[in-house]
Amino acid sequence: MRKRLEKIDYSAEMNKHDSPAVRLLFVALGTLFVLLGIAGALLPVLPTTPFMLLAAACYARASTRFYNWLLNNPTFGPTILEWRRHRSIPWRVKLTAIGLMAATLGISIIFFVPWPELQVALALFGLLLATYLYRIPSRDRPR
Repeated sequence: MRKRLEKIDYSAEMNKHDSPAVRLLFVALGTLFVLLGIAGALLPVLPTTPFMLLAAACYARASTRFYNWLLNNPTFGPTILEWRRHRSIPWRVKLTAIGLMAATLGISIIFFVPWPELQVALALFGLLLATYLYRIPSRDRPR
């Protein structure tokens, strides 16, 4: 029989909006970001982590149930908690993101972008983004 993991209540971290209409909007946006994040997990073109961080921010203003569900999710929860508590990204997640981004941009530049100016612009964008991601702290980085 599978052991059930204990769920943690993160509602103390929330700051719900006063307006029910705004909370509904935040739930809708959070759900959209979760769907985009799941798509990003399957497609190398979209990043997963930023969308899940946005979803957590939306749910934190709207719904205890959805916020707790997301932070207790075994796939996405640890990365979100790492960012919220320490403003860091796990080393493996960071390297995977940079590698997939480099592969995707490289394939796009070589096979799909015919204009040299746009190829250079994409390469510079990729270098800047990779540099930014690399500079975000990782508490579990090997020494």
